Amino acid sequence: MSIVIPTLNAEAVLPGCLAALMDGVEAGLVRELVVSDGGSVDATRDIAQAAGAIWVEGPAGRGGQLRRGVAATSGGWLLVLHADTRLAPGWTSAVEAGMARGAPGYFCLRFAAPGLAPRLVAGWANLRARAVSMPFGDQGLLVSRADYEAGGGYPDIPLMEDMALMRRLPRARPLDAVAETGAARYLARGWLRQGGANLWRQARFLAGADPARLGRGYRD
Repeated sequence: MSIVIPTLNAEAVLPGCLAALMDGVEAGLVRELVVSDGGSVDATRDIAQAAGAIWVEGPAGRGGQLRRGVAATSGGWLLVLHADTRLAPGWTSAVEAGMARGAPGYFCLRFAAPGLAPRLVAGWANLRARAVSMPFGDQGLLVSRADYEAGGGYPDIPLMEDMALMRRLPRARPLDAVAETGAARYLARGWLRQGGANLWRQARFLAGADPARLGRGYRD
């Protein structure tokens, strides 16, 4: 299995993400780790290379970064994670079960923030993913290379690359493990405001809006 992580000035969060993956590396589950960077000017590259990751770089934009990152892999299965995501203990068994099942999979989302609002937002995300097979990047994505290539891979767009790919994949199923993701954007803008903005962008994308326009003012 190959793991792909897109980064942009991720020195504060990448160490935690990588540390949580070491169980899979030590168990031989992880064949290779690719960090696809979008122009970091901090210590992201040093951190990635110290962990033995393959370093790929190019223009910023999560869709393009993920597409380049996957192109640098050779594993029969792909696990895509955001740099501010930490997989909880037990993730290796969940991934092995997902691979045996053969279908795309995603993790149960939890935010690294206390309070009711984070639980409600995460709960809604998990419910939506189950109902319409539309998990987002914060939940990770486990997918076979065959399904990924049949779906055309990640499009090189600045936003909504996860939705664009998921619409072309077989129905995804939840993995029995938790992905705890950072909540910096929600904490900065407010849970209601950020959540509403996300829903509005998603609806506009599904209605055919240009991802480049949706991405204006938005940063990974």
